[in-house]
Amino acid sequence: MSEGFFVNTQMEDNLSKHAEVKKITVNNIKNMKHKEKIVCLTAYDYTSAKIIDESGVDLILVGDSLGMVMNGYESTIPVTVDEIIYHTKSVKKGIKRAFLVADMPFGSYQISDEQALTNAVRIIKESGAEAIKLEGGKEFAPLVKKMVKMGINVMGHIGLMPQQVLAEGGYKIQGRHNEEKLIEDAIALEEAGVFSIVLEGVVDEVSKKITEKISIPTIGIGAGIHCDGQILVFQDIFGMFDDFVPKFVKQYANVGKIIKEAAMTYCKEVKSSEFPEDKHSFKR
Repeated sequence: MSEGFFVNTQMEDNLSKHAEVKKITVNNIKNMKHKEKIVCLTAYDYTSAKIIDESGVDLILVGDSLGMVMNGYESTIPVTVDEIIYHTKSVKKGIKRAFLVADMPFGSYQISDEQALTNAVRIIKESGAEAIKLEGGKEFAPLVKKMVKMGINVMGHIGLMPQQVLAEGGYKIQGRHNEEKLIEDAIALEEAGVFSIVLEGVVDEVSKKITEKISIPTIGIGAGIHCDGQILVFQDIFGMFDDFVPKFVKQYANVGKIIKEAAMTYCKEVKSSEFPEDKHSFKR
Protein backbone atom coordinates (compact mmCIF):
# COMPACT_ATOMS: atom_id res chain seq x y z
CA MET A 1 0.00 0.00 0.00
CA SER A 2 1.15 3.54 -0.66
CA GLU A 3 2.35 6.00 1.94
CA GLY A 4 -0.49 8.31 0.89
CA PHE A 5 -3.03 5.69 1.96
CA PHE A 6 -1.70 5.62 5.52
CA VAL A 7 -1.52 9.42 5.70
CA ASN A 8 -5.10 9.79 4.46
CA THR A 9 -6.31 7.09 6.85
CA GLN A 10 -4.63 8.83 9.78
CA MET A 11 -6.20 12.15 8.78
CA GLU A 12 -9.63 10.51 8.57
CA ASP A 13 -9.15 8.98 12.04
CA ASN A 14 -8.18 12.37 13.47
CA LEU A 15 -11.18 14.05 11.83
CA SER A 16 -13.42 11.30 13.16
CA LYS A 17 -12.12 11.78 16.70
CA HIS A 18 -12.59 15.53 16.41
CA ALA A 19 -16.13 15.07 15.13
CA GLU A 20 -16.99 12.94 18.16
CA VAL A 21 -16.22 15.83 20.52
CA LYS A 22 -19.39 17.85 20.96
CA LYS A 23 -18.70 21.39 22.17
CA ILE A 24 -20.69 22.39 25.24
CA THR A 25 -22.58 25.67 24.93
CA VAL A 26 -24.24 27.98 27.44
CA ASN A 27 -27.59 26.40 26.54
CA ASN A 28 -26.23 22.94 27.32
CA ILE A 29 -25.17 24.17 30.77
CA LYS A 30 -28.59 25.71 31.49
CA ASN A 31 -30.43 22.61 30.27
CA MET A 32 -28.44 20.29 32.54
CA LYS A 33 -30.40 21.47 35.61
CA HIS A 34 -32.57 18.63 36.96
CA LYS A 35 -31.06 16.28 34.34
CA GLU A 36 -27.42 15.70 35.26
CA LYS A 37 -24.82 17.18 37.54
CA ILE A 38 -22.49 19.78 36.03
CA VAL A 39 -18.78 19.05 36.53
CA CYS A 40 -16.54 22.12 36.75
CA LEU A 41 -12.86 22.67 37.46
CA THR A 42 -10.45 25.56 37.28
CA ALA A 43 -7.49 25.58 34.90
CA TYR A 44 -4.82 28.19 34.19
CA ASP A 45 -2.65 26.77 31.40
CA TYR A 46 -2.79 24.78 28.15
CA THR A 47 -1.53 21.48 29.54
CA SER A 48 -3.89 21.21 32.50
CA ALA A 49 -6.83 22.45 30.43
CA LYS A 50 -6.21 19.78 27.78
CA ILE A 51 -6.02 17.02 30.39
CA ILE A 52 -9.23 17.91 32.21
CA ASP A 53 -11.10 18.72 29.01
CA GLU A 54 -10.37 15.22 27.76
CA SER A 55 -11.48 13.79 31.13
CA GLY A 56 -15.06 14.96 30.58
CA VAL A 57 -15.30 18.16 32.62
CA ASP A 58 -18.28 20.24 31.46
CA LEU A 59 -17.10 23.75 32.41
CA ILE A 60 -13.64 25.18 32.95
CA LEU A 61 -13.17 28.38 34.93
CA VAL A 62 -10.06 30.50 34.73
CA GLY A 63 -10.57 31.82 38.23
CA ASP A 64 -8.87 34.68 39.98
CA SER A 65 -7.66 31.92 42.32
CA LEU A 66 -4.73 31.89 39.87
CA GLY A 67 -3.39 34.71 42.01
CA MET A 68 -2.62 32.27 44.81
CA VAL A 69 -1.99 28.94 43.07
CA MET A 70 -0.07 30.31 40.07
CA ASN A 71 1.40 33.65 41.15
CA GLY A 72 1.87 33.20 44.89
CA TYR A 73 -0.29 36.13 45.99
CA GLU A 74 -1.82 36.02 49.47
CA SER A 75 -5.33 36.50 48.06
CA THR A 76 -7.19 37.05 44.79
CA ILE A 77 -7.17 40.84 45.25
CA PRO A 78 -3.98 41.66 43.25
CA VAL A 79 -5.06 39.75 40.10
CA THR A 80 -5.37 41.95 37.02
CA VAL A 81 -7.44 41.81 33.84
CA ASP A 82 -4.22 41.27 31.87
CA GLU A 83 -3.40 38.19 33.96
CA ILE A 84 -6.89 36.76 33.45
CA ILE A 85 -6.63 37.30 29.69
CA TYR A 86 -3.14 35.76 29.50
CA HIS A 87 -4.14 32.57 31.33
CA THR A 88 -7.53 32.25 29.59
CA LYS A 89 -5.88 32.45 26.16
CA SER A 90 -3.62 29.55 27.14
CA VAL A 91 -6.51 27.49 28.51
CA LYS A 92 -8.62 28.15 25.41
CA LYS A 93 -6.03 26.43 23.22
CA GLY A 94 -6.36 23.20 25.22
CA ILE A 95 -10.16 22.96 25.10
CA LYS A 96 -12.32 21.15 22.55
CA ARG A 97 -15.37 20.27 24.65
CA ALA A 98 -15.75 22.22 27.89
CA PHE A 99 -17.50 25.59 28.23
CA LEU A 100 -14.95 28.28 29.12
CA VAL A 101 -15.56 30.98 31.74
CA ALA A 102 -13.14 33.72 32.85
CA ASP A 103 -13.27 35.58 36.16
CA MET A 104 -13.54 39.35 36.34
CA PRO A 105 -10.95 40.27 38.98
CA PHE A 106 -11.31 42.71 41.84
CA GLY A 107 -11.53 46.32 40.68
CA SER A 108 -12.40 45.43 37.07
CA TYR A 109 -16.15 45.99 37.40
CA GLN A 110 -16.90 47.71 40.72
CA ILE A 111 -15.96 51.32 39.87
CA SER A 112 -18.48 52.05 37.11
CA ASP A 113 -20.70 50.27 34.59
CA GLU A 114 -18.64 51.76 31.75
CA GLN A 115 -15.44 50.34 33.21
CA ALA A 116 -17.11 46.96 33.81
CA LEU A 117 -18.51 46.69 30.29
CA THR A 118 -15.20 47.73 28.75
CA ASN A 119 -13.30 45.10 30.74
CA ALA A 120 -15.87 42.38 30.09
CA VAL A 121 -15.77 43.01 26.34
CA ARG A 122 -11.97 43.04 26.40
CA ILE A 123 -11.80 39.71 28.26
CA ILE A 124 -14.22 38.05 25.83
CA LYS A 125 -12.54 39.46 22.70
CA GLU A 126 -8.91 38.94 23.70
CA SER A 127 -9.06 35.69 25.68
CA GLY A 128 -11.62 33.64 23.80
CA ALA A 129 -13.72 33.03 26.91
CA GLU A 130 -17.37 32.17 26.29
CA ALA A 131 -18.57 33.84 29.49
CA ILE A 132 -17.38 35.93 32.39
CA LYS A 133 -18.01 35.45 36.12
CA LEU A 134 -18.39 38.20 38.67
CA GLU A 135 -18.93 38.23 42.41
CA GLY A 136 -21.85 40.04 44.00
CA GLY A 137 -25.59 39.90 44.57
CA LYS A 138 -28.57 42.04 43.70
CA GLU A 139 -26.50 45.24 43.80
CA PHE A 140 -24.87 44.06 40.55
CA ALA A 141 -28.10 42.92 38.88
CA PRO A 142 -28.44 46.13 36.78
CA LEU A 143 -24.86 45.70 35.51
CA VAL A 144 -25.46 42.03 34.71
CA LYS A 145 -28.57 43.01 32.73
CA LYS A 146 -26.49 45.42 30.62
CA MET A 147 -23.84 42.77 29.98
CA VAL A 148 -26.42 40.19 28.94
CA LYS A 149 -28.10 42.74 26.66
CA MET A 150 -24.72 43.22 24.94
CA GLY A 151 -24.52 39.49 24.29
CA ILE A 152 -22.14 38.56 27.10
CA ASN A 153 -22.82 35.34 29.02
CA VAL A 154 -22.56 36.00 32.76
CA MET A 155 -22.08 33.57 35.63
CA GLY A 156 -22.99 34.90 39.06
CA HIS A 157 -21.18 34.24 42.33
CA ILE A 158 -22.67 34.72 45.81
CA GLY A 159 -22.02 33.48 49.32
CA LEU A 160 -18.40 33.58 50.38
CA MET A 161 -16.78 36.03 47.97
CA PRO A 162 -12.96 35.99 48.05
CA GLN A 163 -12.78 39.51 46.58
CA GLN A 164 -14.58 40.75 49.72
CA VAL A 165 -12.13 39.11 52.12
CA LEU A 166 -10.70 42.44 53.29
CA ALA A 167 -14.13 43.93 53.98
CA GLU A 168 -15.37 40.73 55.64
CA GLY A 169 -12.26 40.36 57.79
CA GLY A 170 -11.59 36.85 56.54
CA TYR A 171 -13.21 33.87 54.84
CA LYS A 172 -16.57 33.30 56.57
CA ILE A 173 -19.18 30.63 55.87
CA GLN A 174 -22.43 32.13 54.58
CA GLY A 175 -26.09 31.26 55.17
CA ARG A 176 -26.10 30.94 58.92
CA HIS A 177 -27.39 34.46 59.51
CA ASN A 178 -28.09 35.87 56.04
CA GLU A 179 -30.23 33.20 54.37
CA GLU A 180 -32.88 35.65 53.18
CA LYS A 181 -30.30 37.95 51.56
CA LEU A 182 -28.66 35.07 49.69
CA ILE A 183 -32.01 33.93 48.30
CA GLU A 184 -32.85 37.49 47.25
CA ASP A 185 -29.44 37.83 45.59
CA ALA A 186 -29.90 34.58 43.65
CA ILE A 187 -33.36 35.56 42.42
CA ALA A 188 -32.18 39.05 41.40
CA LEU A 189 -29.24 37.63 39.44
CA GLU A 190 -31.47 35.11 37.68
CA GLU A 191 -33.89 37.87 36.70
CA ALA A 192 -30.94 39.92 35.42
CA GLY A 193 -29.99 37.09 33.07
CA VAL A 194 -27.09 35.07 34.52
CA PHE A 195 -26.94 31.53 33.13
CA SER A 196 -25.76 30.00 36.41
CA ILE A 197 -24.67 30.99 39.91
CA VAL A 198 -21.68 29.83 41.94
CA LEU A 199 -22.55 29.29 45.61
CA GLU A 200 -19.34 29.38 47.65
CA GLY A 201 -19.05 28.54 51.32
CA VAL A 202 -22.81 28.35 51.86
CA VAL A 203 -24.43 26.00 54.39
CA ASP A 204 -26.06 23.10 52.57
CA GLU A 205 -29.65 23.77 53.72
CA VAL A 206 -29.56 27.26 52.21
CA SER A 207 -27.90 26.01 49.01
CA LYS A 208 -30.75 23.52 48.68
CA LYS A 209 -33.36 26.27 49.04
CA ILE A 210 -31.64 28.49 46.48
CA THR A 211 -31.25 25.62 44.03
CA GLU A 212 -34.97 24.83 44.32
CA LYS A 213 -36.09 28.46 43.99
CA ILE A 214 -34.27 29.38 40.79
CA SER A 215 -34.54 27.84 37.33
CA ILE A 216 -30.86 28.19 36.42
CA PRO A 217 -28.06 25.88 37.65
CA THR A 218 -26.24 26.43 40.92
CA ILE A 219 -22.57 25.44 41.04
CA GLY A 220 -21.33 24.67 44.51
CA ILE A 221 -17.91 25.04 46.08
CA GLY A 222 -18.17 24.21 49.74
CA ALA A 223 -21.96 24.45 49.44
CA GLY A 224 -23.11 20.86 49.82
CA ILE A 225 -24.58 18.12 47.67
CA HIS A 226 -27.82 19.83 46.64
CA CYS A 227 -26.29 22.18 44.05
CA ASP A 228 -26.74 21.40 40.36
CA GLY A 229 -22.98 21.10 39.91
CA GLN A 230 -19.65 21.32 41.68
CA ILE A 231 -16.42 23.23 41.09
CA LEU A 232 -13.01 22.90 42.72
CA VAL A 233 -9.55 24.32 42.13
CA PHE A 234 -7.24 22.17 39.97
CA GLN A 235 -4.26 22.41 42.32
CA ASP A 236 -6.41 21.58 45.37
CA ILE A 237 -7.91 18.31 44.16
CA PHE A 238 -4.61 17.05 42.76
CA GLY A 239 -2.54 17.87 45.86
CA MET A 240 -0.41 20.52 44.21
CA PHE A 241 -1.16 23.39 46.60
CA ASP A 242 -0.90 22.91 50.36
CA ASP A 243 -0.49 26.47 51.63
CA PHE A 244 -4.12 26.22 52.69
CA VAL A 245 -6.51 23.30 52.14
CA PRO A 246 -10.20 24.17 52.68
CA LYS A 247 -12.48 21.70 54.48
CA PHE A 248 -14.62 21.26 51.37
CA VAL A 249 -11.74 20.01 49.19
CA LYS A 250 -11.40 16.30 48.42
CA GLN A 251 -7.94 15.35 47.20
CA TYR A 252 -8.26 12.87 44.33
CA ALA A 253 -4.50 12.44 43.82
CA ASN A 254 -1.30 13.67 45.41
CA VAL A 255 0.45 14.82 42.26
CA GLY A 256 2.52 17.32 44.22
CA LYS A 257 4.23 14.50 46.11
CA ILE A 258 4.89 12.57 42.88
CA ILE A 259 6.44 15.63 41.21
CA LYS A 260 8.59 16.40 44.25
CA GLU A 261 9.91 12.84 44.49
CA ALA A 262 10.64 12.76 40.75
CA ALA A 263 12.44 16.10 40.95
CA MET A 264 14.54 14.83 43.87
CA THR A 265 15.52 11.77 41.84
CA TYR A 266 16.43 13.99 38.89
CA CYS A 267 18.62 16.14 41.15
CA LYS A 268 20.35 13.07 42.53
CA GLU A 269 21.02 11.58 39.09
CA VAL A 270 22.41 14.80 37.64
CA LYS A 271 24.70 15.28 40.65
CA SER A 272 25.97 11.69 40.39
CA SER A 273 26.25 11.76 36.57
CA GLU A 274 23.67 8.97 36.25
CA PHE A 275 21.78 11.22 33.84
CA PRO A 276 22.00 11.55 30.90
CA GLU A 277 22.68 7.97 29.83
CA ASP A 278 23.83 6.99 26.33
CA LYS A 279 20.20 6.53 25.21
CA HIS A 280 19.54 10.21 26.03
CA SER A 281 22.57 11.41 24.05
CA PHE A 282 23.32 11.97 20.36
CA LYS A 283 26.24 10.31 18.56
CA ARG A 284 28.17 11.20 15.42
